[in-house]
Amino acid sequence: MLLSLDMQSETPIYVQIRNQIIEGIASGKLLPGDTLPSVRQMASDLGINLHTVNKVYTLLKQEGFLVVHRKSGVVVNEYKEFKVTDSFLEKMESDLKPIVAESICRGLTKEKFLEKCLNIYEEFRDNK
Repeated sequence: MLLSLDMQSETPIYVQIRNQIIEGIASGKLLPGDTLPSVRQMASDLGINLHTVNKVYTLLKQEGFLVVHRKSGVVVNEYKEFKVTDSFLEKMESDLKPIVAESICRGLTKEKFLEKCLNIYEEFRDNK
């Protein structure tokens, strides 16, 4: 999986990496059992601090997306392990609020907003 970082973005690097790994899993580009590069290797490949990659892997492990095996390293977890929890729903709502608010301020209709959301959802589902 090829990651692309925007060093000028206001979005922290670890968030960019986290989001791209989750998008890779959702789209089927990363499958259960796929091994990710070691912390050192990914940091070297991206030209970033290894503590940043370690933070990403720790977050994704805590969220259930990744597991760490002593022999095989960092591996994409089985989909059945991904759970919709109350904390996930709270985070989703929190993340969506500014997007919805800006959409309303810009005059985007509810129908167009929902259409865009559905298109993105289907894009990920269709790529699996």
